Amino acid sequence: MRHLTHLKYIDVVAREGSIRKAAEKLNITSTALNRRILSLEEEVGTSLFERLPSGVRLNTAGELFIQHIRYQMTDLSRVLSQIADLSGIRRGHVRLGTGQELVASFLPEQIGLYRGQFNSVSFEIATANPSDSLRALREFEIDIAMLFDAVIPSDVQIVATVEQRVHAFMHETHPLAEKTSLRLQDCLNTKVMLPQANGGLRTLLEVGQLQANLQLDEAVTADDFNMMFNYAAHESIIGFHIPLGFLQSGAAPKGLVFIPLDERDVGTGLVHLVQAKGRVLPVAAAKFLDQLLQSINERFPDETR
Repeated sequence: MRHLTHLKYIDVVAREGSIRKAAEKLNITSTALNRRILSLEEEVGTSLFERLPSGVRLNTAGELFIQHIRYQMTDLSRVLSQIADLSGIRRGHVRLGTGQELVASFLPEQIGLYRGQFNSVSFEIATANPSDSLRALREFEIDIAMLFDAVIPSDVQIVATVEQRVHAFMHETHPLAEKTSLRLQDCLNTKVMLPQANGGLRTLLEVGQLQANLQLDEAVTADDFNMMFNYAAHESIIGFHIPLGFLQSGAAPKGLVFIPLDERDVGTGLVHLVQAKGRVLPVAAAKFLDQLLQSINERFPDETR
């Protein structure tokens, strides 16, 4: 499989956009890496890169060739994972893309459960907005993705969708903590924390404010929900989240209260579990996907489809 190592070099150069940067990452000299690229271009019969003053960029032939490389490397990973399964050793590497809404609670719990059974499997979690996660799926940088309130294109397969009702969260000493449901209007007399503007949760809240013709008093903006959970203990303030982002084995973080928002004010969001259409996943990723599906179905039986 030595030829695949050479192909991997091309992939790294394409991602870095620079022979020098790729050489540093691969721990070889720029001269040696450039020779391998020139040798491969000679074998293919055409150049694969445009040489620019600032680095290199794939040309049209290179774009076609890099897709072939990534297909090969992905397929090899799947086959090696299946071979490991035959020998009775579950090994592999799972790459998952998701947004900030889901990294604080659900995924850590699920990864811990999986590695409790198969501790030879490693995980790589890429936190990004939905468009970047979808691009990563197409380019085989990740195996699966969990996306909140995203438009899913036709070349991506939706494995499952779960409805998520937006909740307000606050410290248990907050004046509104005894309520069983909240209208947006109830939140007008308190400070609020909102997520960054590039996520589905923020969009749902902004649409709700427009429809209700009101403006929440935003005091804190952040892209880290753990930070917001912790900050709620330091001020009489309200944040917003979805159940998949805060439930830990069915329980909310200690000291916090989560109250559903009235759906007349803020609509229900959708979390999509997706993979690239037509792709056969490596065994470890496929098994983890099955576990995610089972857990979501058990936790939200009436909201999953």
